[in-house]
Amino acid sequence: MEHLFIAVLNGTIYGLLLFMVSAGLTLIFGMMGVLNFAHASFYMLGAYVAYALSGVLGFALAVIVSPLVVGAVGVVVERYFLRRVHRFGHAHELLLTFGLSFIIAELIKLFFGNFPVDYRVPAALSFAAFRIGGTDYPVYRLIMGAVAVAMFGVIYALLTTTRVGIVVRSAIFRPRMAEALGHNVPLVFMGVFGVGAALAGLAGALAGAFYTTNPNMALELGVLVFVVVVIGGLGSLEGAMVASLLIGVVTSLAVGIDASFADLLGIVGLGDWARAVGGPLTLQVSSLAATIPFALMLLVLLVRPSGLFGDKS
Repeated sequence: MEHLFIAVLNGTIYGLLLFMVSAGLTLIFGMMGVLNFAHASFYMLGAYVAYALSGVLGFALAVIVSPLVVGAVGVVVERYFLRRVHRFGHAHELLLTFGLSFIIAELIKLFFGNFPVDYRVPAALSFAAFRIGGTDYPVYRLIMGAVAVAMFGVIYALLTTTRVGIVVRSAIFRPRMAEALGHNVPLVFMGVFGVGAALAGLAGALAGAFYTTNPNMALELGVLVFVVVVIGGLGSLEGAMVASLLIGVVTSLAVGIDASFADLLGIVGLGDWARAVGGPLTLQVSSLAATIPFALMLLVLLVRPSGLFGDKS
């Protein structure tokens, strides 16, 4: 029972990490209609900037400053690159951000090398929050989860209950009316893109210390982030949270299942036949864990193409 509890908890924390990264992409697409292929690169950039600053400022300040630096990079990207191609349509935006992701990856390798760096959780935070079944559960995992929940609450409150949220939403849905009322719509777009990049940078600064900070971390998580956004519904913050938790928990549970389809068919007396056939019927569920998010995405797209919380229109 304790193994099930740990698996669900690990999956929940991992899902919350996925939300931390996908929240910025959800904001950028929901507010600007831009599918930013370089978004996971901002996540990686946040981890490396925090690593570089931690030796000078200390871990806590590095985690705070790193998202600000990444957010500033995002502002520059929107102001001097994306804005110039926005009028040409989504294809140009996709190509630009796709190329930008390679440039960021190569710059990381140029300055930090093509190998993992020694960015880790400080000793002050390297202790167990609790012990269950002989396993010490690190408090830092819970801190990452708490930050993700707080992030969701703050963003949701800003968008739904404040003047800033009203201005942002009006700039998206009624840009000409917003301009007529005296709001600078390009400035709003630039701010949204910068905030989205900063959120990804915060996720990288926190997660990079617990997981491995390496030049491939954007590639490892980037595809999953888009899966989250598609399953949740393009532009839906609530959908991103639900999809992230769903993927995290289901994947975590699947990793611990050593049964195969042949074992399942054995319940109805077809186990020997399935083993004789072999192939996919004998594959263990744990070996398929990495493909489960993509299977979920295909299932959701078949049943509800707009995503779980997407607009049907």
